[in-house]
Amino acid sequence: MTNWIDSGGNEPRLYGARPTNCKSEQRRIGGAISRGNLTRLAPALALIALAASSGHARDRGQFANTSPELKAWFDSLRSGKGPCCSDADGSALSDSDWDSKDGHYRVRVPRYGYALDGQQQELVWVDVPAEAVISEPNRVGRTMVWPIYGYMGVTIRCFMPGSMT
Repeated sequence: MTNWIDSGGNEPRLYGARPTNCKSEQRRIGGAISRGNLTRLAPALALIALAASSGHARDRGQFANTSPELKAWFDSLRSGKGPCCSDADGSALSDSDWDSKDGHYRVRVPRYGYALDGQQQELVWVDVPAEAVISEPNRVGRTMVWPIYGYMGVTIRCFMPGSMT
């Protein structure tokens, strides 16, 4: 006995416009990728691989003369927002580019993470979140900031106050 109401009752049944041969129209769920799908998927995978290799963190060789101990220390730095990466990702700040008031910090960094046709970048003041402040002693003495540039603007991932404090 079938459930006449759940099966659609006496509603008209819609059939496809073309006749089908059940044996040739069967699809395997989770089967192998067809050759046509593979040729469309390969360029997309190649673009993803190229984009992944051009990430934000990079060592451009500017700290090649740093001692291995200091490099390891920079690589191990973490704030409450996560790892800072290394000295190569951070920027040293002059005393005029950061300040402290009532236990909170703010820094002056470029508005964009890239140069606009070699023009001088506009500097903006950004509040440093409390969780971005590195609490361990500063081994290099200079103030460092690790900004992150995204579609919402610039934020601070890590901040290490210098000798001014």
